[in-house]
Parts: sequence; structure tokens; C-alpha cells
Amino acid sequence: MTRSTTDEAAVPPLPSPKERRRLREAKSLSEEEVAAAVGVTRATVRSWETGRTNPRGRKRALYAKLIAPEPAVKPPAVKPPAVKPPAAKPSAMKPPAATPEAAVPDAAVPEPADLPVAPPVPEAPPAAPPADAPPAPDPAPDSDTRSGAEAPDERRVSPAEAFDELYARTAPGLVRQTYLLTGRRALARESVERAFELAWQRWPEVAVDRDPAGWVRAAAYEYAMSPWHRLRRTHRQPDAPPTEPGKRALFDALLDLPPAYRRTLLLYDGVGLDLPETAAETEASTPAAAGRLMTARAAVAERLPELADAAPAEQSALLHDRIGGLARAEHVPVPRPARAVRTGSENKARLWTRAAVAGVALLIAVTGLTLHTAPTHYEPPISPPERVGGVPPRGGPQKLTAQDLRLQKSLSEQLAHGPERLVPRLE
Repeated sequence: MTRSTTDEAAVPPLPSPKERRRLREAKSLSEEEVAAAVGVTRATVRSWETGRTNPRGRKRALYAKLIAPEPAVKPPAVKPPAVKPPAAKPSAMKPPAATPEAAVPDAAVPEPADLPVAPPVPEAPPAAPPADAPPAPDPAPDSDTRSGAEAPDERRVSPAEAFDELYARTAPGLVRQTYLLTGRRALARESVERAFELAWQRWPEVAVDRDPAGWVRAAAYEYAMSPWHRLRRTHRQPDAPPTEPGKRALFDALLDLPPAYRRTLLLYDGVGLDLPETAAETEASTPAAAGRLMTARAAVAERLPELADAAPAEQSALLHDRIGGLARAEHVPVPRPARAVRTGSENKARLWTRAAVAGVALLIAVTGLTLHTAPTHYEPPISPPERVGGVPPRGGPQKLTAQDLRLQKSLSEQLAHGPERLVPRLE
């Protein structure tokens, strides 16, 4: 135990999961190569890079050494060449060296006194530029000093271009996958376009995702498997199955599976994801995803006899080929162009924004009208009269009934016949 603790403490701390993946890609290493070097599976390496688990012991040391960044190599220091003093030129007035005194340097030999020495010529001051002269341009900066300048051959990709590239690469295949998931061609196309519209609305989040194609695939699968589509007349029944018996048996076997089991089988054996990724995308635990996968394989093997006697690895490869052949053989509708999807997403976002603003404005108007017309004080209703101490209640005009109102109306409309009534006067 002491040895294991000491060995683990000697290993430098690992970087964050995202940094691990960046360091691996910087060294141009694939997950399979790292797994083979450390002695684990590819799923284990991916779980290390996603932060689900961390390596321990000897595998931790090997993994840390494998992804450790290479130390920067400093260039060798170049020493400046030694500057030699200039050799003294022989004087024209000095005879050739014939005596030992000739070895004395020229600087020690005095010049003859009869040679006139020219006075030093004073340097002319720099001429001042005229007042109307334009200022001199600044010197061009050196290439080493331009830190923020971009290379001329580098071109930044706009968000629309990145979205269009992702759409062109993944949309056709994703429509075929969604068709196998639902059995409805129109719903498959609608689900994929709806998922890409949602991705364009949240493009800042999708662009930095570890797997943008997986993000869109999960959104398309969730929309396609919504139970509310059963209420739509066009999507109540699946489309006609393939005519070939083998493909039709596989198609019927897939549609007979529960939606969660069908999605797990399609992701693992059709798309080719590993078990942890399949469990994460289906929002289930790894044991639950493994159980769904085994149950789905057993149900499909009952329809396809060639799968019953195959080993698990051969069964997975055979299912992968059969599902891929079924997806390629079916004629699914082609999705709309990427530009149309982006435009539709922007129009829908604009429409929902305007609807929200109109709803808020309507609520404010109704609230203001209610405040304006509501009574400002409470008027309690008049209680009915009651007998108190044997004294009858005080009489008064009661509320007229419907019959009294009709009689009052008829009397007021008809002319009186006969003598006028005498109204007594009280003095």
C-alpha cells in the first residue's frame, strides 16, 4: 500500500479533461493509439478525456508521460564574433623597416613637423524641412514586432460557413438514420431540419461542443421520437416497408422494438458509438444501455436467423452492415439547402420574438384597462329586512319583477281613455 501511494504521489498531477484531449491531439495521437500504449480500451481513454474517470497507478504514469507536452527547445546562444583591431597602415613618409626600431607601431612614430595639418571641417547642420512639406512616413514595422497581424494565407471561417459545412457533411446521413428510427420519411426530414434550425439558434454553444454532429443527432432523435406526432394524421402510420424480404424483416424488427431499445441499437450497432457514449446520449446508465442492447439484439435475431448463431462481435459487425445497407437502399427525401434552413431558423426566431412582445403588450393593455374600470371602493350589499321584537320590517319599494316591468312598459306606451285622474293636493 505504501509503495502504491508513493508511486502515485510521484506522478505529476494530470491536467483537466479538456486539456488532456488537446494535448493528445497536439501530438497527433488517436484514442486507439493511446489505449494501445497504456493498455486499456478506447472507451476508457474517452472516459478519461470526458472527466468520468481518472487513471490510477502505473496507467496514470504512462498516460501522463504520453500526453506530456514536449519541452521547448531553446536555440543555441550565438556568440558575437570577436572584433579585431584594425591593422596599422605603414606611413608613406617612413622608410622601410631595416632596424629594430621599425617594429615600433605607427602610432608611436611622430609625423614630420613640416607637414601642414588640415583643420577639421565642421559638419553642416541638417537642413530644416520646409513648413509645407508633408511629414515623413513612419518606418515600416519589422515582421517580428507585428504581434497581432495575421498571416496572409490564414482565413477565418464565418459562423455561416462552419454551419453549412456541418450541414452538408452530416444532414443526408442523419435523415437516413432518423428514417430507420421512425419509419417515416417526411418525419425524418422534418426532424433533421428542425434539429439544425435549433443548432443555428444556439450556434455559439454548438460550435464549441466536443461533438457538434452528436449534438444535432441527439436533437433530431428527440424530436423524431416525440409521442405527440401520433396525433398528426400524416405521421400516424409508418411508410411502406422495403420489398426485399431480408431488408423488410430487419425494418419490421426495428419498428417493433420499443423506442428506447431501438435508439440504443441504432446508435451502437448502426452509428458505431461505444457503450458509454450510447448511454450518455440516451440519458441512461451504462448497465441499462447494455441491457437494452442485449434485449434488442435478441429480438432482432429472432427475425434474422443468421444473427442467432453469431458471436457478439460478429453479431455487431453483421448488424452494422445490415443496418447500413438498409439505410443506403431506401430512397429518403433530400433535406433543404443549408441557407434555407438558416433563413427558416431566423424567421422562426423573429416570429417567436414578435409574438412574445405582442403577448406582453396585450397583457399590459388588459391590466391597464382593468385598473381603469375597476371600482375604487367597496359597497356592501343591503341586507334584507328582518322582524325585530315583533315589529314588522319597514316597508318600501321592492325590486320590480319581470312581469311588473312589462306592465309598467305597457302602461307608459298606451294612451289613457276616460277622465283624467285627480291628484290630491296637500296644503
